[in-house]
Amino acid sequence: MEKVFNKLVRDNIPSIIENNGEKSFIRVLGESEYKIELEKKLNEEYNEVLSSSGKDRIEELADMVEIIKCLAEIEGFSLDEVIEVSKEKSLKRGSFSKRIFLEKTTD
Repeated sequence: MEKVFNKLVRDNIPSIIENNGEKSFIRVLGESEYKIELEKKLNEEYNEVLSSSGKDRIEELADMVEIIKCLAEIEGFSLDEVIEVSKEKSLKRGSFSKRIFLEKTTD
């Protein structure tokens, strides 16, 4: 039975598929298509985070981190650099840990 996926998958998925006795048909994406597919995958994982909890949620969050790492690499940065910028922004503008919800401002 044929199953069509047409989506970016982790590097070891074709081997896993073949170890399960199936044949996979793949192609390697060019840089611009790769970026588009990573962005689609980020959205897919975001939705999976929203619909998961507990151990499943941490797995989906880990998938998002991997995609963020790859998107950063396309732009010439490392995940460590993304985390450093995150720390700098947290020091300058704060985090989200205080749960502050801005309702409105007036002048």
